[in-house]
Amino acid sequence: MDRTASQPAHDVPLLPAHQPERKKGHGLLYTALGGLALLAAAGFVFSKKHAAQASAAAAASGSAAAARPTPVVIAEVQLRDVPVYLEGIGNATPLATVTVKTQVDGRLDKIFFTEGQSVKRGELLAQVDPRPFQIALQQAEAAITKDLASSENARVNQQRYEALVEKKLIARQQADDQKALADSAAAAVEADRATAANARLQLDYAKIKSPIDGVTGVRLVDQGNIVHAADASGIVVVTQLDPMAVIFSLPEDELPRVSKALAAGQVDVEAYARDAKTLLGKGQLLLIDNQVNQQTATIKLKASFANPQRLLWPNAFVKARLLLTTRQGALVVPATAIQRGPQGTFVYLVDAASKASVRPVVIDTTEGELAILKSGLKAGDKVVIEGQGALRPGATVAPRAPVAAGAKP
Repeated sequence: MDRTASQPAHDVPLLPAHQPERKKGHGLLYTALGGLALLAAAGFVFSKKHAAQASAAAAASGSAAAARPTPVVIAEVQLRDVPVYLEGIGNATPLATVTVKTQVDGRLDKIFFTEGQSVKRGELLAQVDPRPFQIALQQAEAAITKDLASSENARVNQQRYEALVEKKLIARQQADDQKALADSAAAAVEADRATAANARLQLDYAKIKSPIDGVTGVRLVDQGNIVHAADASGIVVVTQLDPMAVIFSLPEDELPRVSKALAAGQVDVEAYARDAKTLLGKGQLLLIDNQVNQQTATIKLKASFANPQRLLWPNAFVKARLLLTTRQGALVVPATAIQRGPQGTFVYLVDAASKASVRPVVIDTTEGELAILKSGLKAGDKVVIEGQGALRPGATVAPRAPVAAGAKP
């Protein structure tokens, strides 16, 4: 066999035979990478385009929103008479409260009132056993009768002695002595009459009567007990409810204005319940206390109120409103129109084209829901009282009705 001819078959290398397959694999990889790069570039371009479109849409939407009118509530500046009040807190206080006591000692025989009953002055409330006082009165009247007889006899004898003296039958001294006896008997009669009057008074004291018009409270002693004039508790407390007083306080800085108003005439006062809405009564200022409370820097005032319905009750908390004066023809706006900024107070003024602008104003005072202005506006101007938070100078406004209290906006 020829070894030379067969040699190439054994010496042919294996690597060159597989080289084309490796090149093919690299080509596929490069192709995939290129495709991914193209996809990424396309996505980037698309996202930029979408962002630009979104930005343009947002800008267009913002422009549309800016051009849309802002809904607000508008009110008109007015000239009106405004009452000026001073407000204070205090308590309802009876004009009279009396602890009814017995003025004589004895057994409490009868009670004529029921607890919480309305009573009139002089009305019988209770009765102490009257028999000891009736007996004392009878004794005093008997003593009057006895001493009156003695006095008359002494006076007749005096007249006789005077006649005898004129005839010079007896000495003048005897007549003078008889006159002294007659005068002493007359004085005894007067003493007896005073004793009888005291006995009648004690008998009247046995009838315990109401000293004022008012309402009885809780009964403090029961029928059948022995009562004494020295007892501290008494029988019942009677409290006057109509009229009723209210004592309240104001800052001492208001003293000059209140004094001036009281000196000018009647000063009206209104009393409200704790919620500051329920009117309990209308009355008049009675007085200003004669000193200032140094600890609280306040002055105390007292007003009287007609209280037929008994809405004012003793010691109840009261909010008092004192009518100091009435501002005639004041320039007013709702207090909600007033805004505050770095430059001071201002309002949003609405012109005929429904455009809002900032207008500085100077406030004189605020009374309840109204602000009294010194300057900045005139009657008839229209201002925004609700919705200022969304406003900017130059914005277009659209008037709307105010939201009712308690309703959902």
